[in-house]
Amino acid sequence: MKDVLLGARFLGRGLAWCAARPKQWLFGLIPALVSMILFTGLLVLLAYRADDVAGWLTPFADDWSKGARESLRLLTGVLLFGVGAFLSVLLFTAVTLLIGQPFYEALAVRVEESEGGAPPDPGTSLWLQIVRAIRDGIVLAAIALVFAVVFFALGFIPVVGQTVVPVVAACVSGFFLCGELTSIALDRRGLVRKERFALLRAHRASTVGFGALTVVIFLIPLGAVLFMPVAVAGATLYSRHLSPYPAKRLLPPDAPAPS
Repeated sequence: MKDVLLGARFLGRGLAWCAARPKQWLFGLIPALVSMILFTGLLVLLAYRADDVAGWLTPFADDWSKGARESLRLLTGVLLFGVGAFLSVLLFTAVTLLIGQPFYEALAVRVEESEGGAPPDPGTSLWLQIVRAIRDGIVLAAIALVFAVVFFALGFIPVVGQTVVPVVAACVSGFFLCGELTSIALDRRGLVRKERFALLRAHRASTVGFGALTVVIFLIPLGAVLFMPVAVAGATLYSRHLSPYPAKRLLPPDAPAPS
């Protein structure tokens, strides 16, 4: 629990950083607003069509009694929307970071400079950064889809599906969400996707602590938009904890952040 709280603390530090610099917070809202319009539309469409999709997924229930059939399809519809929300949290961040690459790159650099200096620009072209972001987003989407299907199936288990599964889903999505948010700062340190996630796995507890809290906030209406700059700032500070700059030594897993 101590290590989980350590990770969550970095989101609080990101909030404090943005609160002290409201112009930077407003600067980071622009890409998030664009993504919000896109994903809100998709979720509204999913909610509107959930009954039809639930019926298509459960043709075996056509001959059931009306009460049993409607109960099953209501549960299926609710689970479908939950899966949509799960995917939206992850894909919202990926799409927002892609749209706002120049915005969040500049924001991350300002965070690092306020803490003692940012690593030098690796010299990667914007086009290559976009290609990498799209590629990493596709990989993440495929992984997220697999987990979404698993959580969707487990959601039908009585009690467990409505209690344990959402918690596990928040932890899993939080880990990958942290991977997305730290990509800007860790890319600047020369770490590719596999190296980034290897580093996060070595600090799994604090990574989940940071990511799961971010997931919960992102699920609050407008939370993803208002907290996106905060999440980027916090993830940048967390990246400095994982891979300090100027580089001296890599901190051992979940070691306390330097004061």
